[in-house]
Amino acid sequence: MITIKTENLTKKFGSLIAVDKLNLEVSEGEIFGLVGPDGAGKTTTMRLLTGIMDPTEGQAWVYGKHTVKEAEPLKEHIAYMSQRFGLYEELTVMENINFYADVYGVANDKRAESIDRLLGFSGLLPFKQRLAGKLSGGMKQKLGLACSLIHTPKVLFLDEPTNGVDPVSRRDFWKILYELLKEKVTIFCSTCYLDEAERCHRVGLMHKGELLRCDYPVNIKKECNVKTLEEAFVMIIKQYEGAVKT
Repeated sequence: MITIKTENLTKKFGSLIAVDKLNLEVSEGEIFGLVGPDGAGKTTTMRLLTGIMDPTEGQAWVYGKHTVKEAEPLKEHIAYMSQRFGLYEELTVMENINFYADVYGVANDKRAESIDRLLGFSGLLPFKQRLAGKLSGGMKQKLGLACSLIHTPKVLFLDEPTNGVDPVSRRDFWKILYELLKEKVTIFCSTCYLDEAERCHRVGLMHKGELLRCDYPVNIKKECNVKTLEEAFVMIIKQYEGAVKT
């Protein structure tokens, strides 16, 4: 099942083309990683796919919903964790989760079980009465993820979720993501860490709004005859820049 599909998806801000004719398909239960330097168009792509922003041209569907024509019903099936997820630092872990449960309209009879499950698998159960502002960076990210998952979304969008987080917390965060795959959740994430990109089923390299490559990490490295994605992406971007100049 194709969960995310775009057709010539484009977003322009005046003369700047932030996303340029993006054609992409992501399958159910897949972790898809979007990689690229700052300004590549990753966050804009996320906002287009989540219905926060309308495209200038082209269209997209997420979980069978058109991101513009069906933006409201789409929200029932997705979760979006932005780079600055809106945790309330003066509230406790439990109060934050209950707040988002209210926002998403999670029924009270299902709420307790969902909260216990999320706190358990994210390792936050011992800290449920701690103020969010007193949590470490890694724990804040786990709480943000738990709040995003409270309504059991089918598609999860994560915009550089581990940026600035210590390596151990990053590893724990990815363990949680792999657990979500057992529930056939589709995960679309952007990351600035290429070692994280290696953990994705497929990756897409964006540069200046264009999707330069989209494939399995092993195939991209094989194509470039290198050992790491970092080496491959540097090579691909240099080839692109050389082609543009000529």
